[in-house]
Amino acid sequence: MELLLEEIVIYSTVFFLILVVMIIYLRRQRKASRIVSEKIELAKKEGTHEPVSLHPVIDINQCIQTGACIAACPEKDILGIKDGKATTINASQCIGHGACYHACPTEAITLCIGTEKRGVDLPHVNYNFETNIPGIFIAGELGGMGLIKNAVEQGKQAAENIARSVHKNHKADYDLLIVGAGPAGISATLTARKHQLKSITLEQDSLGGTVFNFPRSKIVMTAPMNLPLYGKVKLYETSKATLLEIWNKALSKNQVSIVENTKVESIVSENGYFRVGTNKGTEITAHRVLLAIGRRGTPRKLNIPGEATEKVAYRLLEPEDIQGKNIVVVGGGDSAVETAMLLAGQNNVILSYRKDAFQRIKPKNKERIEQVVREGKLDVRFNTNLTRIEEKEVVLASTLDDSTEILKNDLVYIFAGGELPTGFLKKIGLEITKKYGETVLKHK
Repeated sequence: MELLLEEIVIYSTVFFLILVVMIIYLRRQRKASRIVSEKIELAKKEGTHEPVSLHPVIDINQCIQTGACIAACPEKDILGIKDGKATTINASQCIGHGACYHACPTEAITLCIGTEKRGVDLPHVNYNFETNIPGIFIAGELGGMGLIKNAVEQGKQAAENIARSVHKNHKADYDLLIVGAGPAGISATLTARKHQLKSITLEQDSLGGTVFNFPRSKIVMTAPMNLPLYGKVKLYETSKATLLEIWNKALSKNQVSIVENTKVESIVSENGYFRVGTNKGTEITAHRVLLAIGRRGTPRKLNIPGEATEKVAYRLLEPEDIQGKNIVVVGGGDSAVETAMLLAGQNNVILSYRKDAFQRIKPKNKERIEQVVREGKLDVRFNTNLTRIEEKEVVLASTLDDSTEILKNDLVYIFAGGELPTGFLKKIGLEITKKYGETVLKHK
């Protein structure tokens, strides 16, 4: 009887402890879920909940709440656990690392571009990165892969597919012409050399493409990458200068050169190859063409009086050379915010944005700019539009009423986005469609 009583006490104690642990666990889960719900509501209010580009989509029927996707994501508050399932919080701030996709043990995550409501203009490409025109391929930002690591991987994969499709007895000057020397273009160039393809790479600006036009100290990469014929680049928060140095080393080591300041203006199909015209008046023939150009094309302008003056720019290259100036930066994206912060401290900087809050900037940029504003180094003017640019002044107008303000000004930087090079793409004959939540990466 005493033994039975002792067993009852032991089992009761164990049951009680299990019950306590379960209660504590469930309370923590409810609290965590409530916090995620509050973050989602805040994200909706600030306009960061809806995705704008590449983003994860979770199949809640396959999610088992391991939290591996959240732990793997290098960004902050992109994903969270709500009601026992993973969900997106600030989907618009996802920059397409794909770390969550690879980390999920149940393969519950796919990467998609666009949403049911908000489409994204993209050229049509198949699983081999080939467009509707056989022999013309697309990789990198133009195809929706803006993150450097992903663009490098896509450039490599596209070149691998091209290498398998090249015919030995074609009549063109080159096996492959690569247009663009950004992340995807450089990766494709090195992969072409690896496969001993006779190739040429043309860049309308300088090596690095869009990356070259970033400010010198801008952080351009937050995840490691594998560069063909070079190896794994394990640097985190890599600066523009460091990344350009790595690319130069990789190209030099493999005796590859890039033809800079040469813009492709026409591509015409002709008897199994392509005749390519450039701004230098030269023609090149190639059996295959890979377009690794950016999506922005030309900067979008405000079309206001005075915008054509020399003090207006659409990119910032050497912020350390600018001091003691009255500057207005226009825009609410990462480029505008980063430029304003780089110029603040040594200059009197006003950041003008037409909306009432930053909606689509990276979490780190949001934290940094809030700190800079608190320190009094930067003046942010929400709900304002730049309406006129004069020699020594600018006019800033409120979007809430009819009031305007005249400000002393030396320089203006405009970051209103860029326009897809639709004219060039359509001239070639490429199909461009709006992608509404289309899957880009999915487990087989």
